[in-house]
Amino acid sequence: MTELEIPRPPLPPFTHETALLKVRAAEDAWNSRDPERVALAYTIDSEWRNRDVFLRGREAVIELLTRKWAREEEYRLVKDLWAFTGNRIAVRFQYECRTEGQWYRCYGNEQWEFADNGLMRRREASVNDVAIAESERRFRWDGPGPRPQDYPGLIGVGG
Repeated sequence: MTELEIPRPPLPPFTHETALLKVRAAEDAWNSRDPERVALAYTIDSEWRNRDVFLRGREAVIELLTRKWAREEEYRLVKDLWAFTGNRIAVRFQYECRTEGQWYRCYGNEQWEFADNGLMRRREASVNDVAIAESERRFRWDGPGPRPQDYPGLIGVGG
């Protein structure tokens, strides 16, 4: 079995507990700001809609995330489980970043569909960006890296 075929638990069908684990694993991976690490969670032929961009395949995911994190400095992301059923999970998220000196909080929703091996085969994301002052930031842990376990989620920071 190659690295491309290794199952990525938890596997569908999801329970509340396993859906929460999947969401936190995705959040931690994205907070690493490592496009290749993030891409390993997706099937080789995964389909994405990210805002107004439509992608297919891991290589396209790596290219998009490489460009994203080259321009979005001090990226910090928090995801919350919204709903789940069978092999699908919906999340809401917020992230903050600085682009050309301006801070932004980005609000979004994602719908995920998983293959039987636990790799995500479809991701659809809708995102809105709001300019904020540095003093309005909510996500201030040291990064890149995962949100500390004792750092509040979206509800705990007023989201």
